[in-house]
Amino acid sequence: MAETILRVQNLGKTFTVRSGGLFAKQHGKVQAVQDVSFEVTRGETLGLVGESGCGKSTTGRMIIRLIDPTAGRIEFGGEDITSVKGERLRTIRRKIQMVFQDPYASLNPRMDIAANVGEPMAIHGLISGKKQRDEMVKELLATVGLNPDYSSRYPFEFSGGQRQRIGIARALSLSPDMLVADEPVSALDVSLQAQIINLLQELREKKNLTYLFIAHDLAVVKHLSDRVAVMYLGKIVELADKRGIFANPLHPYTKALFSSIPTPDPTKRRNRAPLQGDVPSPMNPPSGCLFHTRCPHVMERCRIEASVLAEVAPGHQVACHLYRG
Repeated sequence: MAETILRVQNLGKTFTVRSGGLFAKQHGKVQAVQDVSFEVTRGETLGLVGESGCGKSTTGRMIIRLIDPTAGRIEFGGEDITSVKGERLRTIRRKIQMVFQDPYASLNPRMDIAANVGEPMAIHGLISGKKQRDEMVKELLATVGLNPDYSSRYPFEFSGGQRQRIGIARALSLSPDMLVADEPVSALDVSLQAQIINLLQELREKKNLTYLFIAHDLAVVKHLSDRVAVMYLGKIVELADKRGIFANPLHPYTKALFSSIPTPDPTKRRNRAPLQGDVPSPMNPPSGCLFHTRCPHVMERCRIEASVLAEVAPGHQVACHLYRG
């Protein structure tokens, strides 16, 4: 069996909403992520999809411990990293790195590319001086398809696609086992998206990398992922391998989400499953199943009883009362 590199169990994050300056008062709480569980095996790409604000990025940031979870457990490489801090956390971060969404904000504009890409290696004591740093940075730039001589330039001299390649080079600088890619192509135009996606695929094969690929673009997820997890209002509502979930989506939300994928062939009509209403506020989520306010198959049970993610076919999990006895 394939080795499980990441295991997330019942992960949750609640943010306190405050307003008003120095003596801010608490307005309420936002349950950004609740009861999220999944596993990722070595060399696999798990796609995490859903509408904006559903908790995808928060989940990714908790996994690499940029945000502390308020509930649940995170295991990486068999070790519980949920609450590790200090030097141990720094050591773990050598093995799990992040590619950020905005290539224009993720690089320090005051540092040249050699300093931007080489900084993680300096922090972790992997280089002995500027000469070694520059050599390694040039190798990394070549790995991501950029001219090694670009290392002396500054971020403002590069396009968005080039900056994202630089961000990927920086993430690779510590030779990680896993990358959390947080919507790495959403800020790029379509032609650049294809280049970055192809690069990520090549790097996965060459370096046996594992990805948690966070996106709202389903076509990109379908192209890159091995399995797909669908999130709605902070919870995973469906999880299955790519073929199974795209060929036979089960959850009403997944069906609606997938029916919105544009098709390049106008002669092939897709059965649309439009949703009614808006996404509820995470400050005041619905009772029972979180999706029941928009579901075309809502039952009385849905309004009262929360839906739980359960396996309904081999490797296919869904959180819906339609598939429970």
